[in-house]
Amino acid sequence: MFERILVPLDGSKVGEAALDHVERLISKIAPDVKTEVILFQVMTSLAHYVIAGEASVQVPYTDKEITHITKKAKEYLNKTGESLKSKGINVKTKAASGKAAEEIVKAADELKVDLIAMSTHGRSGLSRLTFGSITDKVLRTAGVPVLVVRAPKETVNA
Repeated sequence: MFERILVPLDGSKVGEAALDHVERLISKIAPDVKTEVILFQVMTSLAHYVIAGEASVQVPYTDKEITHITKKAKEYLNKTGESLKSKGINVKTKAASGKAAEEIVKAADELKVDLIAMSTHGRSGLSRLTFGSITDKVLRTAGVPVLVVRAPKETVNA
């Protein structure tokens, strides 16, 4: 059934909303299947802006800064996975940089996952048009099923 599940996370409580559903899915639907959960984070902006007066310029992070950001991402993923690990679920972590939706689909292909489980803000209307939707892009381009979990309102507005 679902032997490998990719769970994209962005460091927010909204992003983590899918974890409870993944845990339930594994325990209720596939308790006899040895499932591997891959917690995945995409670092989307590896540059910052330097502002001088009215001018600004985008400056890429140094290798040292990128190493630090990647280390922090992996620490977050490992800490987030502790709850699943304590319940006997095999958890792996992976971090990448680039455009979130593209990297999620790419990781799903490379890691040969059976399911992508991700959370959504549940935006609609102008907000959705303005911010776009990583979830929509993943739904349209992924080659595997995508479980979409709408984050609880208190998480979205926090």
